[in-house]
Amino acid sequence: MSRKKGQPPLSETLRLATMARRFYVQGHSKLEIADEFGVSRFKVARMLDSARESGLVRIEFDLPAPVDVELCDEVRRAYRLDRALVLEKSSMREPKEVVRRRVGALAARLLEEIAVPEDVIGMSWARSVNAMTEAIRTLPRCPIVQLCGVQAGMDMRGRSVETVSRVTSVSGGDAYPIFGPLVLPDQRTTEILRHQPGIAETFAQFGKLTKAVVSIGAWTSGESTVYDALDDAERAAIAARGATAEVAARLFDAAGTPVSTGLTHHVLAISREELVAVPEVIAIGYSRPKAEAVDAVLRSGMVSTLVTDAAAAEPLLELARAKPLPPLPGT
Repeated sequence: MSRKKGQPPLSETLRLATMARRFYVQGHSKLEIADEFGVSRFKVARMLDSARESGLVRIEFDLPAPVDVELCDEVRRAYRLDRALVLEKSSMREPKEVVRRRVGALAARLLEEIAVPEDVIGMSWARSVNAMTEAIRTLPRCPIVQLCGVQAGMDMRGRSVETVSRVTSVSGGDAYPIFGPLVLPDQRTTEILRHQPGIAETFAQFGKLTKAVVSIGAWTSGESTVYDALDDAERAAIAARGATAEVAARLFDAAGTPVSTGLTHHVLAISREELVAVPEVIAIGYSRPKAEAVDAVLRSGMVSTLVTDAAAAEPLLELARAKPLPPLPGT
């Protein structure tokens, strides 16, 4: 039977497949393959590229987590992160509540893998962090520290105090909760509460933190832990100062620069300086509407690991290409 027009000869295809098998399966070097088949190593490289481009060779990753390898690598490099975990693209078709649980499960798996008994772990309140704590099954015995007060209007299952309690029930370590609201009416009330024995004990742990898990919020209704706790005038005043993103009640503009507002003095939360000093900050930020907020926080240099989804990762890369991070000193 004659071969179809445009179809490569079987002998050539078999030779190409054999070379690909030598390289990908048997681990031979390109130079070894070149010697065996009597061609240059440069031709071997071109033939291996051709094998992939034609579909003769398909490379698949059987990962233990549902992540997009390419997006993970691109986001990590674009923002100079230690790690980036990007939920697979199929999640773009799923409801936000499902994505939240899946992103939370990714963060939980990471924390389970990297936590050690010597750690002091801080956690801010957020729905995504709450989803992470529900997915945690094992942790070493280490202290768990609440990073900010309770958002008004949340039911007890979603409150940060309950989040800390759930995690310490898994780890068996000491719990350092904050029994107080996140946003207070004035600076005097805030200072009084900060010096209450239980809250003061928690605040004293902030300088000891080795890891922190936080959520990235956007400065808009329903996407920030503090936005909905303020009146319209204060929200507008903060927006006028350029607030784009929020992490543990600390605000950042689009360039990742801290935004100074009166809010600083009437929230029960870790300070920006204390958070920046934590060696490992895992930030959870997902969904396309939050992409600009995530970009802003990553530009601050605070975050070492990002856990996100493909819906946020794709516009993130567009933002990074449009305005690349400045070169590092000495490069």
